[in-house]
Amino acid sequence: MNGLGGLNKSPDGVVIGLVHLQLPVVETPADLAAQTDRIVSMVGKARRGLPTMDLVVFPEYALHGLSMSTRPEIMCSLDGPEVAAFRRACAEQDIWGCFSIMEENPGGNPYNAGIIIDNTGELALHYRKLHPWVPVEPWEPGNLGVPVITGPKGARIGLIICHDGMFPEMAREAAYRGGEIMLRTAGYTAPIRESWRFTNQANAFCNLMVTASVCMCGSDGTFDSMGEGMIVNFDGTILAHGAGGRPDEIITAEVRPDLVREARIHWGVENNIYQLGHRGYVAVKGGAQDCPYSYMTDLVAGRYRLPWEDAVKETDGASCGFPAPERFHGEKATEAAE
Repeated sequence: MNGLGGLNKSPDGVVIGLVHLQLPVVETPADLAAQTDRIVSMVGKARRGLPTMDLVVFPEYALHGLSMSTRPEIMCSLDGPEVAAFRRACAEQDIWGCFSIMEENPGGNPYNAGIIIDNTGELALHYRKLHPWVPVEPWEPGNLGVPVITGPKGARIGLIICHDGMFPEMAREAAYRGGEIMLRTAGYTAPIRESWRFTNQANAFCNLMVTASVCMCGSDGTFDSMGEGMIVNFDGTILAHGAGGRPDEIITAEVRPDLVREARIHWGVENNIYQLGHRGYVAVKGGAQDCPYSYMTDLVAGRYRLPWEDAVKETDGASCGFPAPERFHGEKATEAAE
């Protein structure tokens, strides 16, 4: 199934490479330019190291490091020089690439964004992190949903970022939109190691979907990223796991989207992504297709509220040094100031 990490590639296989990129320190535009060049060089390393690779995936914070700085001079845009360099690298190396940027946002805080570029250098996917890791991260909550694209060999690919993967709804949304492979990029540090592993496996099994997840690696002198890439098959089996913490190592595996499609069609027991909307189809024709979950209906109605809501202590970023926000979601900073 794994083809020795992609060395022996099957006709229907997609070979994925996950980069345990060394955690950088990026404080100035010059630092940003140097880190851009470093990522471009790693795209070349991926192609040279495994000519069968279809998609190379870089972690969250690969370009900016973990400073959480929102300084405008080191923020990026889709038409900026950093993304242009990534596009050229993918075209020159004839490889798909997944990259992380902190994206400028004139109407509020920057977005923590992910992009996928195809092997001709075209932007194929743009995603903004829906669930920033509060209270630690200052990023604007994403507003692009969970996009899914058609990638190498016709594989349907989605992308989520780090803390997103702790919400089962994120993986389910990617699967519901047809995702057969879900990428998860991260900058997590060691305390999250166990939950990182079991959520990557659960997200795969619960949705009959391959998950490919990668975290930054090494130390920046303050933080230690855990450097742990995982590729998990649709039955929850780990195909590849880089747990050695080696900076700049590339973890690889071949995955089979055609077998994902086969399982989604032919599985009866544990075809959970289908059964969610067809409860008890043995007893009632087509199964029950209502929504029995109050948290879903309340969220849609704008009245999501926990029984212990009033007792929650952390409700802004003050504990991590960020000022309490004054504007509401959807309101631009200029509007809030008026």
